[in-house]
Amino acid sequence: MSERGGAVSRLVLAVALLALAAFPWAALATGYDFYTGVVIRVMIFAIAASSLNLILGFGGMVSFGHAAFFGLGAYTAAIAAFHGITNAWLIWVLAVVVSGLAAALVGAMAIRTRGVYFIMITMAMAQLFYYVFVGLRYYGGDDGLRLVTRPGVGLGIDLSDENTFFLLVLLWAVLAHWLLARLIRSRFGLALSAIRENDVRVAAVGYGTSQYRLVAFVIAGVMAGIAGSLLAMHNLFVSPKLLHWTQSGSLLIMVALGGVGYFYGGIVGALTFLLLEEVLSGTFTYWHIYVGLILLAVVMVAPGGLCSLLTGRRRTATPGGGGDA
Repeated sequence: MSERGGAVSRLVLAVALLALAAFPWAALATGYDFYTGVVIRVMIFAIAASSLNLILGFGGMVSFGHAAFFGLGAYTAAIAAFHGITNAWLIWVLAVVVSGLAAALVGAMAIRTRGVYFIMITMAMAQLFYYVFVGLRYYGGDDGLRLVTRPGVGLGIDLSDENTFFLLVLLWAVLAHWLLARLIRSRFGLALSAIRENDVRVAAVGYGTSQYRLVAFVIAGVMAGIAGSLLAMHNLFVSPKLLHWTQSGSLLIMVALGGVGYFYGGIVGALTFLLLEEVLSGTFTYWHIYVGLILLAVVMVAPGGLCSLLTGRRRTATPGGGGDA
């Protein structure tokens, strides 16, 4: 990408972020403040979907259990609040530790396998976590667990205000994707993409492919855990369904819809999927059928996802540019 083109892209991104930051007040002024909550959900799921895209699109690891880390982050926030912890910073640290350790455990077993075996191990471990929380009656069991109020961040900031919480989630989304962009452009990201293409050759030149895949898996799990904690704070409620394999399927659909291996694939996929859900669920009883038909149409027209239509390329190896990976 040329220097001029990069400057234009950064300017467009800055304008888009400023417009997004002003969205809650614009929605309130026009009587559409309900959509503030919708956009918050989009940003949270964009973080989760992008974390899955890191290991799927850039690492070649098809995980059907990514919701486990998403749900663990949510439950960490809810359980911490249940026990009187009201400091959001401490909750996020706990979410990072819990989801990171869980990802390390699952990843240590899963990366030894390939293909359908990798899929089955990740799904099995996610279901294990799911049934653990279903059985924890002390924390609500199958009925879930409610948060009395949102944890605070101090500095006189009131997160009970929806617009303030919107800005907090926006900051988390920007930070997560900025760090992800730096990671993908780094030597680690290039090595991870090379491992996706041919791990035997990469191992032959001296790279520890298993270590790279495990580190990527843990980073993705931590990102999903942060997203889960934000969702818990947003909904003030968590349930074991957040860890179910169907939630992992939804995240996979978001990535596939946006574009596997595209940096913005998770964002575009989460935005499209959740807006479709919002519009169709209010119109049709069996709205899932129509979502499925739309997904089928996208696969037929743009096998690389919606981002392939926007860029005219099959898949990018680096954020916002590059050729086929």
